[in-house]
Amino acid sequence: MAIRLRDSLGQVFDDALFAEAFPSDGRPAASPGVPAMVSVMQFAERLSDRQAAEAVRARIDWKYLLGLELEDSGFNYSLLARFRARLITHGLEERVLEVVLQTAAAQGLLRRGGRQRTDSTRVVADVRLLNRMEFVAETLRAALEALAAAAPHWLEQTLAERDTDWLGRYGERVDS
Repeated sequence: MAIRLRDSLGQVFDDALFAEAFPSDGRPAASPGVPAMVSVMQFAERLSDRQAAEAVRARIDWKYLLGLELEDSGFNYSLLARFRARLITHGLEERVLEVVLQTAAAQGLLRRGGRQRTDSTRVVADVRLLNRMEFVAETLRAALEALAAAAPHWLEQTLAERDTDWLGRYGERVDS
C-alpha cells in the first residue's frame, strides 16, 4: 500500500501546511510532512506509535513512501504523540485528512458525492487505544520477567498448575 500511495499521490504533505504549528526561528528536527504521512499509514495499518516508528525504521516500503534514505534510522515513537498534540494545539487536526482527500480527488481517486469521514477524534482514539493496550501488555510482560528473576521456581510451578498461555502471550515484546 505504501508504494502504491507514493506512486499514485507523490509527496502529499508539504512542510508549509504545518508552518503555523512550528516556530519560525530555528529548524524543525524532523519534517512535519513525515509524521503526518506516518499518521495516515498508522491509521490504515492500525499500528501503535511504537509500531509505526519501527515501520519507519525497518520497512523499505515506508522509507520509499516518506522519501527517506535507506540508512535513515527513523525517529522515536514519542514524536508522533508530540506532533498530534501540536496539531491539536494549533487547530490543525483536520488538515491531514483534508490534504489526503484533496490530493486523492485531484488524482481522480475519489468521486464527488461520496461520503468521507472527517472525524479526526476517531483516528486519535484508535491510536490511543492501541497505545494503552500495548502499555498494559508490556507491564504484564515486565512483571513476569521480574517474577522470573526473583522467584523462578514459584513462577514455574504457578504457570504449570494454572495451565495458562502467559509465556506465549507475554514472552516477547508486544510490538514485535
